[in-house]
Amino acid sequence: MLTEKDLNQIKDRNVTEEQVERQVAQLKRGTAYVKLVRPATIGDGILRMSPDQVNAMCQAFDEDKEYYQFTKFVPASGAASRMFKDLFAFVENGEETKFTEIFFAHIHCFAFADDLEKACQKLYGMSINTMLENGRKVEVVKALLLEDGLGYGKLPKALLKFHHYEGFDRLALEEHLVEAARYATDNGAVARLHFTVSTEHEKPFLETINRLKNVYEQKYSVKYDITYSFQKPSTDTVAIDANGELFRESDGKLLFRPGGHGALIENLNDLKQEIVFIKNIDNIVPESKAETTITFKKVLAGLLLKLQQQTFEYLEILDGGDVTQEELDEMIDFARKQLMIDIPSFVEQYDVYEKTDFLYDCLNRPMRVCGMVKNEGEPGGGPFWIKNTNDEVSLQIIESSQINHGKEDQEAIFKASTHFNPVDLVCGCWNYKGEAFNLTDYVDPNTGFVSSKSKDGRELKALELPGLWNGAMADWITVFVEVPIETFNPVKTVNDLLKPMHNS
Repeated sequence: MLTEKDLNQIKDRNVTEEQVERQVAQLKRGTAYVKLVRPATIGDGILRMSPDQVNAMCQAFDEDKEYYQFTKFVPASGAASRMFKDLFAFVENGEETKFTEIFFAHIHCFAFADDLEKACQKLYGMSINTMLENGRKVEVVKALLLEDGLGYGKLPKALLKFHHYEGFDRLALEEHLVEAARYATDNGAVARLHFTVSTEHEKPFLETINRLKNVYEQKYSVKYDITYSFQKPSTDTVAIDANGELFRESDGKLLFRPGGHGALIENLNDLKQEIVFIKNIDNIVPESKAETTITFKKVLAGLLLKLQQQTFEYLEILDGGDVTQEELDEMIDFARKQLMIDIPSFVEQYDVYEKTDFLYDCLNRPMRVCGMVKNEGEPGGGPFWIKNTNDEVSLQIIESSQINHGKEDQEAIFKASTHFNPVDLVCGCWNYKGEAFNLTDYVDPNTGFVSSKSKDGRELKALELPGLWNGAMADWITVFVEVPIETFNPVKTVNDLLKPMHNS
């Protein structure tokens, strides 16, 4: 039962009573697993391009980019605390592990090494080497993580030094500025970037942008149009306790938790930008090793523009209403072979009017072209053909948590997957009339995920919204393209910064 105070709290967050009721029902019902049909593979859902095709797509992008508006969208909310999970554990228990051995053995290889040296001198009056020799490793880690030192444990990844160059270092944020200057500029040399940030990091984020913007504008002869947004309180979700009742804080207020990265579909929707590149904040390499990434960003975008141009032509014809059977058959062939849309065979029996309506609905949607890399054991989602609750088959990016691993057939399909999702998307967010789609219309709400958590020692069930590139884009036109593994270099732990691709 919701009290008057509950209703006021809900209203203040711009949430409706009906939303809360739906979330509670979903929490009690549990995770609705997806139904995998088969993995997407090369030739069956994933396109592999020849060197000539790669060159052609890059050329198409370079020739056509002046007619489009591009934005680079970078989810960068949240602190980097998970990146330092092993080091936080070391501070707690002081026990060395293989992870900490590697960290200390290569401590001077990190881009933040000079800053850490200064922090150790300031806090303890000793160099890093002296402290390590005297067995004061915990204090060294504290100087890195805690606020009286560098404060890396609470900063966002965007504001961490990722890469060392001859004479200077770069934050993850700076590397994204460099990337944007290479492919996300318009014909006026304006590079647009949008970062999602948390409210607690707004001040240091803005200070950093203001300090760096002019430097990179002069270096790369561009003008940056940088915007940012917060995850909306209205996208937070309620939780339930062990008895199935709404979970409440100690003061009796309802507990609202962040709904995961799926909440960012609202931020993306508010942008109303035409073509949007999406890439995570930590998947970035030094400039000297970025050529493959730049090339395949252009490949994905070039293919998107090519497919979108043809799709828009067909939609103009369909909108006119005077369509021949031959044209409709051509559109069906294009949708199946180029857009990878699974069109049921019974559509062939439709008359001209029914086919026109069906195709218009199929084609008049947001479009995304997603890079996929060969599966080499990395965790994360992958490309699959799935069947939704309406028995419609489509290409989707599916996380392991969305799959019922207890069912033999589903587990077999999951294990047969050949590729995984590096979060490398180019999105077309306008329709053929030049209007922005309402992206929230294309979310599959049934793909949210229920997880078990705890707060203040009490168990709870939490709800994560459909992921940004998962269920939040379920009804988009989706095309998968194989991209090289060199384009995927995430920094999930601090020691990932020691990998060859992160060293210039």
